[in-house]
Amino acid sequence: MNRRLGHVAAVGLTTLLVTTSVTRSAAQAVTPVAPTAADRPAPRTDGNSTIAHEQLLAKAGRGGIDVYFLGDSITRRWGATDYPQLLEHWRRTFYGWNAGNFGWGADRTENILWRLDNGELDGVNPKVIVLLAGTNNVGTRPGGDAAIAEITRGLAAIVYLCRTKAPDATIIVTGIFPRNDSPSVLPAIIRINANLAALADGRRVRYLNVNEQLADAQGLLRDGMMNPDKLHPALPGYQVWADALTPLLTELLGPPAATDHAPPPTGDPSAAAR
Repeated sequence: MNRRLGHVAAVGLTTLLVTTSVTRSAAQAVTPVAPTAADRPAPRTDGNSTIAHEQLLAKAGRGGIDVYFLGDSITRRWGATDYPQLLEHWRRTFYGWNAGNFGWGADRTENILWRLDNGELDGVNPKVIVLLAGTNNVGTRPGGDAAIAEITRGLAAIVYLCRTKAPDATIIVTGIFPRNDSPSVLPAIIRINANLAALADGRRVRYLNVNEQLADAQGLLRDGMMNPDKLHPALPGYQVWADALTPLLTELLGPPAATDHAPPPTGDPSAAAR
C-alpha cells in the first residue's frame, strides 16, 4: 500500500501528511490536525438524495460492474438518464467495459464517504474506480492552507475507503476540473491537485489531470468545454475526459468487449417526477 494511504489507515483517517504549497513535495509532513468535515462521513438528508441512494444501492447489488465511477454532479451527469445526450456519449465511450455511474449531484467529499460507508460499493468488486470529486468543497470562495489540507484529507479518505472495500481495484484519481464561475478559486484547485498527484503510486492509484485540455495556462476555460454555468462540462469537456481515460482503461482491462453487462443507468429521481 502507498505510504501515505498506509498512514491514513494507521491513524483512522484523522490526519494526512500533505503539503499546503505546490512548491513543496506533497509527501512532506505538516503538523497533524483534528479531523474536519471533509473527511468525516455525512449523509445528505433531503428526500431526493435518499431516493437516489436507494437506487444506487440497487444498482450496486445487481453486479456486473467492472468500472465504477464515483463523484458529484460532474460525474453523475455523464451517465444519467436525465441527460440523454451525455448518456448516449457515455454508452458509446464505455460500452464493453461494464461501467456503472455512482455520482450524485452537489455531493461533497463527506457525502461520498457516507455513501461508501453505507453500501454503495459493498460487494461490487470493480476492477477500476474512477474518482472525480472535491469541487463542491472548494466552492466559490478562495480557501487558505487549512481548507486546502482539509479537502485533500477528504479525497484521500475516499481513496483509502475505496482501497479497503475494493482492494483489487485500480483507482484513477482525476484532478479537480477548473471552474470559471469563481476564478479566484483556481489557485486552490491547483494546490489540491498537486496533493492528489502525490497520492498516486503509479500502480494501484493513478492520477489523471486533463485541465490543460479544458483551460489555458491562466485557467480560463477553452471555448465549448463547459456549460454556461462555467462549472459542468459540455459534451466536448466530457470528450476530453474520455480521451484521457480510454488508454488507461485499455491498459487495465484490454479493449472493450462486444457485449456489456453493467446494470442500467439511473437518474435524478426528481427529474422522473416532472
